[in-house]
Amino acid sequence: MSTSLLMQQQTLLQALWAQAHTLPEWSQTSAEVSVSPQNPTPAEATLASMMHPAWERGLSAYRTNGYALAERALQATYPVLAELIGSDSFATLARHFWLRHPPEVGDLACWGALLPDFVARDPQLLEVPYLADVARVEWALHRAASAPDASAQPTSFALLSQHEPDAITLRLPPATALRDSAWPVVSLIQAHTEHAPSLDEVAAKLQAQHSETALVWRQGLRPNVAACTPAQAALLHALLHGQSLLAALDAALAAEADFDFTLWLNRAVPQGLVLGVALLH
Repeated sequence: MSTSLLMQQQTLLQALWAQAHTLPEWSQTSAEVSVSPQNPTPAEATLASMMHPAWERGLSAYRTNGYALAERALQATYPVLAELIGSDSFATLARHFWLRHPPEVGDLACWGALLPDFVARDPQLLEVPYLADVARVEWALHRAASAPDASAQPTSFALLSQHEPDAITLRLPPATALRDSAWPVVSLIQAHTEHAPSLDEVAAKLQAQHSETALVWRQGLRPNVAACTPAQAALLHALLHGQSLLAALDAALAAEADFDFTLWLNRAVPQGLVLGVALLH
């Protein structure tokens, strides 16, 4: 690639995202924002000297297409967040996020990890404090959907009776994740995706600020989310950090003295949450 062509490409990219340096509020429309910053970079100055109506129309078309791509990509990843804040507000949020955090790879399915923190910092969304946590769970579900396939190993469960619990651990599906929240995030997501619990029940939980820990895992090709008890969360947290089954059991029993591991395991295996048992090296 020639230096001239590379410079032209870099100039175009900087012009397309020049608004990110001057955009004051995410609710402001793109038409209200200056195309060029007050202190343009050399590349932007070069482009400005070449500008004429045809160039501006082309740049406008590129920007509009980028905003549309951003909205579609983020709505596919964060459908519940989009429903909670409304389509118009979500479209504007997507545009603002696109300008502040442009994609760094060509696959937009890999873009959007920073949106939960972006939402958490937005002063206009502070009155809805659970939105960022909902987004964090949705990103975990998105990651689980694209995680590598992993098959169960039923014969490995024989290791439970052949080794002490400090020598073994449980295998969980790739991209299994826990997300703690001070809000009923699992109930919120399930109310919108599975229509249970009801919105009235979720509203009551929100009013009571009912906290939930979300467990996200993949069963076959389907990503799942469920609420965890403190004992289950402690057990899974230890397993996700590569600790032994003994350490995981100790953590679970510390959180809930009457935790029944056998009952939990008999439910977790058919759900695809536990794929097998592995020796620790």
